[in-house]
Order: sequence, then structure tokens, then C-alpha cells
Amino acid sequence: MSQKIELLAPGGDIEAIKAAVVAGANAVYCGLDAFNARNRASNLSVDELHGAIRLAHEHNAEVFLTLNVVILEHEVPVLVKLLNQIVNSGIDGLIVQDMGVFNIVKKHFPSLVIHASTQMTTHNEGQILFLKKLGANRVNLSRELNLPEITRLTALAHENEILTEVFVHGALCIAFSGQCYSSSVSVGNSGNRGRCSQACRDEYEITAAGNKFPLNLKDNSAYFDLPELVEAKVDSLKIEGRIKGAHYVYTVTDTWRKQINSFVDSGKLVDDDSNLHKVFNRSFTNSFLTGNLTKNMFIDSPKDYSAKNALQLSGATTEQESQVVQKGLYEDKKVLGASLADKVKDLDVSKADLVISIRAVLEEKLTFTARAHGEEFVVQSTSLLRPSTDSPITAYLIAKRLKSFDNQSYALGEIDFSELNEELGIPFKELTAMKKELAFLLNGSIEPVPHAEVPALPQHPKVEAAPKLSLLISDEKDAHLCDVTEADIYFKIPESLKIGCDKYSEILQRNPRFIPWFPAVLIGKDYLEAVRILELAKPTTIVTNNTGIAYKAHEMGIEWIAGPFLNTTNSHALVTMQEALDCKGAFISNEINKNQIRNIKRPKGFKLLYSIYHPILMMTSRQCFFQRTVGCKKKAIEDNCMLSCTKATTITNVKGISFAVDKQKGGYPSIYNHEQFLNLEAVRDYSDLFDEFFIDLTDIGSGSKEKLDKVSLIQEFEKFLADENQPKETLHQMVEIKTNAQYVQGL
Repeated sequence: MSQKIELLAPGGDIEAIKAAVVAGANAVYCGLDAFNARNRASNLSVDELHGAIRLAHEHNAEVFLTLNVVILEHEVPVLVKLLNQIVNSGIDGLIVQDMGVFNIVKKHFPSLVIHASTQMTTHNEGQILFLKKLGANRVNLSRELNLPEITRLTALAHENEILTEVFVHGALCIAFSGQCYSSSVSVGNSGNRGRCSQACRDEYEITAAGNKFPLNLKDNSAYFDLPELVEAKVDSLKIEGRIKGAHYVYTVTDTWRKQINSFVDSGKLVDDDSNLHKVFNRSFTNSFLTGNLTKNMFIDSPKDYSAKNALQLSGATTEQESQVVQKGLYEDKKVLGASLADKVKDLDVSKADLVISIRAVLEEKLTFTARAHGEEFVVQSTSLLRPSTDSPITAYLIAKRLKSFDNQSYALGEIDFSELNEELGIPFKELTAMKKELAFLLNGSIEPVPHAEVPALPQHPKVEAAPKLSLLISDEKDAHLCDVTEADIYFKIPESLKIGCDKYSEILQRNPRFIPWFPAVLIGKDYLEAVRILELAKPTTIVTNNTGIAYKAHEMGIEWIAGPFLNTTNSHALVTMQEALDCKGAFISNEINKNQIRNIKRPKGFKLLYSIYHPILMMTSRQCFFQRTVGCKKKAIEDNCMLSCTKATTITNVKGISFAVDKQKGGYPSIYNHEQFLNLEAVRDYSDLFDEFFIDLTDIGSGSKEKLDKVSLIQEFEKFLADENQPKETLHQMVEIKTNAQYVQGL
């Protein structure tokens, strides 16, 4: 088989990275103390990262660094400092979520390779092309995709010289990655910042279907789907688990390595996956890959299933038999652990000692001899040394020039000057050239990238002097609102669409003031139908929460505005969208607080928008929330469910907090906070920053479910925008169940 199959393993700390390398991983992904989406992992220091890279490269493995969170404006200088620290480290790729990071890396650190994180929710053809424009070399496809969808996207990616990777083992999120705000809303810890509190694993009051953990999915395992993934031409098979320990990483990576080797060598699979069941797991499912979204994907406990699995396989019926089985499982784990300990005992990730000797003899060339990693590097001057009393080469001068080699990669010892004769000289420019040549050799004969400065972005004035109101509707029955307001009226396009149905393009054609609003998730035929709406309706402007539709709009010459679910939190992200795809404006994320908004700078001619009233989405899922809550007669969620189901219920966790479970026609199952977001303070704080303040009048996930009079709401919001001194009481009375906690707590 000529196809290269990369096995990509997690490295939450140095020991896990060692485990992955000796188990046969082709690549390891890891994070530093900041800017990565696994805050609960131990993570690495910059010094440890350099050691990990050296160790991995010695074992023919690559290392990818996770910078897969959204970045706040005040963090940009810290990010740039970090990039300067790692740009010469030999890192093989950066895993990125924030569009601003794409821009910074592409402009100022072009030698670094960018991988698009799963947090970018990549699931359609347009998104592949969008990421190509941004500079991505690789895309981690959404976990929710099935094999035919993965095959189509991989083929398109390869046509555009982009690699694809797919999660094949480990924990599954019930929500689309990058589109889960449950932790952020509930406890102020955002999944988009690596601080997910795993609300989907929480215990809830027992549901009508009899479940205490109605959102808890089994773990993912595509162990027996390897032939299909190879046939799909996926480039990288990714194991989840940066908060797991070295023993877990070794066991899973070693098991997958043997499976891949068996298939490559013989075309046959190993039929024994028992070792995968001996480490932490919640039982396993491959149902996203197969597209068989039944209630069997769930399990009513988030705890480790390994002991229970061993007991079930053994058929133990007595307490004594159970104890024997559990002791056997413990012994098996000890054997696996001992094997790991033996293999990593001699691995060293400490800094390499760098020893430099200086030879300066009259009528000879000045010579630097450096020894590191058991190798010797020799650098000489061009000129011969001559007597010099004015500017001799001294030990102090040379030591000062070479002190920069005491860095993250090397521990510079005392320099040997025993063969340095004083009062000799060469042109100083040759001394500088020698230092550069030595740095080149020590950097693997790769030219070191000089320190980069990223200039501050300018603040351009608002597009319009006074902020205006904009609003979102989802039903043509609300078209009469055009008669009571001059506000921009956005019309919500659903996530699922009938093939060949012209309903929504005709609505847009009948109502020229309607501006199409596209959702965050559009998979397969739904993406193609959404593109068809663009082609038929030919709108002049759209709002899109999906980067694939953004790409298509740019290609068709349609002005587009980035919606709030693109998670925009900094100025560089705005610049990225404007420069790469001619974006005309963007909503700033509602996850960030007042102070985090403060320093965002608008590009020239660019609109800024902010939502001040909306239902608070916590998560959206491709799975069904009703199978395990109120129950459903259908065995699996299907296309018709998307188009016709309108179920709604409430789930309440054991702390007594309730959430609205909502399913609209044409929408994915979603969960909303019981409160509405109402933030009038932002109008007073940032009328000089935002061109539009937005309100959502769709009645979707509206918490209390009480339908307010939309005309009255519009009138009151417009009064408030016209006069910031207008009392807030009327709106606060109209919207009884409300919060603006995110504007206070932020990220």
C-alpha cells in the first residue's frame, strides 16, 4: 500500500508524549500552558516543548502544537512572543481555531504550517475552500460526519493540496465542536477557551425515558472501520485524550499501531480490541461514522466502563468471581504499565548540552567548534587573524555574542577559550556571520527565522455615525414588521432543506428587505441547497455563521457579514476575513465581556455588530436529544426528523437548573438556557464602536416560551438606541427572564 496513514496521538504532558512515541505514533499533538483547548491537561513549558520536538524527531515522529482557542485582543502581544519562541523550534504544525491567528502566522511567521482545528466546525465543501484561502495545510473534519461525507470532503481537500484528519478514538462531544456554549453559559468556562466543564456529562433529574445522563455519549472507536477510512483516503487518524495519562496514551496508540500495521502488511484487521477496553472508556460507538444515529450511542454513566466490561465478558455471577475478574484486569494494566516504563526509561527531553571551543591563532582562521547531540559543528572566519590593538577579539566579546545559544534548545556550558590568543582581530562583520552560520547548523541547517514584530492595528471610524437596530425573524408572517421599522431585517434560513424546494428563495424574492441569515451547520445536501438559495435569490448582502457559505458568497460577489457563531473575538480575525474573502462586517462574539470588547479595532470600511437580545444557545447536536428525554418511536434520527420534528421539552440538572430542549422544523436539536440574553449596558458602553445592535425575534428557544409582542419590542429597542438615557425599566419588564452574565464574566 503506497498511501501514507498517519497515526496522531495526544500528548497532555511529557510522559504522555514519550508514551506516544514509543508506541509508534507518527505524530503527537500537545499544548503549552496558554492558548490551547485542554486547560485541564498538564501541558508543557516552552523548554519542554523543544525537548519533546527533539525526542519525537529522533523517533521519526512529528509534533503539532495546539493553539486551538479564540484569542482576546489584549493577548495578541503574548501570542506573538510565544510564536517568536517556537518559530525556530522545529515544530511541524500549529493547530488553530481563531481566524486572527491564521492572519498573524501567515503574514509574520510564514514558515509555520497551520492545521485547522476541529473547533472550526468543518463539514462542507465551501469550508474546505475557505480554509485554503486562510492558509490551512490540514483540516480536522467534524466528528459528526459519516464516511461518505468524509470521502467527498477529503477528495476536495486533496484537489486543493489540503490534508484531512479524523478523530478515530476517544471521547465524543454531543455538540458540534466550536458550537457548544453550555459550559460558558452555565459556569463561565468556555469550550472555545479550553475550559469546558463537560455539562453534557452532568447528572440530571431522571427523564421520562428513564435516564439520569441524557446527554452522555459513549466514546468513539473506529478500530474496525480502518479499511473504510483508508478507502476514504483520510491522511491522519487522530486519537483524543490530552487529559489522559501516559498509560492510556501508550495502550491506545500501541493497539492502533498494530491494527494499522496489520492492515498495511496483510490487508487484514486484528480482531482483538481487548486492550482498548482495559483503559478508561465509556464503552464504544462508531455511529457517527456509520450514520446510524440511534439511542445506542448513549450510555447512562460518564464513569470508566473498563471494569464493567471485563465483568460482562467474564460472565461472573458471584462476588468471588467478580473479585477474580477485577484482579485480572488490574494485573493486565500493570503489565501494560511495566512495558511502557521499560520502553521510556532511557528517553531524555532535557536541554542538550552545548559545548563551544574557540581557537584564535595568528595567521589562522578564527574557529568555533560546537558539540551537541553527539555531533560536532565547525565554523571558521573567512579572513586570517591579524594583530590588532584597536579592536581585538576578546573572550568577553565572543561570550557576549554567543550567549543567545543558552536558550530553549540548548544549555550552553562554559566556553573553552584555552586556545584564544589575545590582541588578534578580524572584521566584526565576520564574527557576526560566524554566529549566524553556527545558528544555522544547530537549527538543522535551516535558516533561523528572525524575531518578528506584529504592529498594532489602526482603529478606523465607524461606518455610520449612530448605531441602528437590526433584527432576525424566521417566519414570513413577520413580514409586516417591515412597515414599523427601518431596521435591517435578517431572515433565518434553516439548517435542513428539502432538495429542489424553492420555498426560501421565493420568500426572499417576495420580500426584498429580507437579508438571508445562514446557520452555523450546513452538511451535505443542506449546504448545496443553501448555495442554491444564493443562486436563485441573488441577495446583495447576507449574514452567515457558516464559513462555507461565506466562501460561496465571496465567489459570487455577494457582500457577507460574519454572524455571531463564527466566534469572533479580536481585530486580527476581522482583518483576516476582510483581506482573504472581502468580508464587509462581523458580529463580535457574545462570549466576551465589556473589557474584552473594549480594545477591538475595526478595519477600514468594516461594520461591527453586536447582539443585545437573543435566546442563549447552549449546544446544537446532530444526535437526537429526545430519544433519552421524552422518548421517540423512531430508532434513529433521519433527514425527515430534521425537516418535520418540532418536539420540545425541559431537562433539569441535579442542582435544580433547567434548560429548554428545542427542535424547530428544519433545525438541529438544540438546548437553550432558560434565560434570554438582554444587554442594554452594551448600548451605553459601545455606541461609538458598533454600527448595529441586533435583536432576535425568532421565538426559538425562548426560555419562558412566552411570546412577546414584536412590534412593541422593536419600538422600545429603537427608543433606547435613539436615547441612551432612556430608562431600561420598560424593556426589563417586557423580558422577565433574562441575564447578561456573559457580558460581565467573559472568557
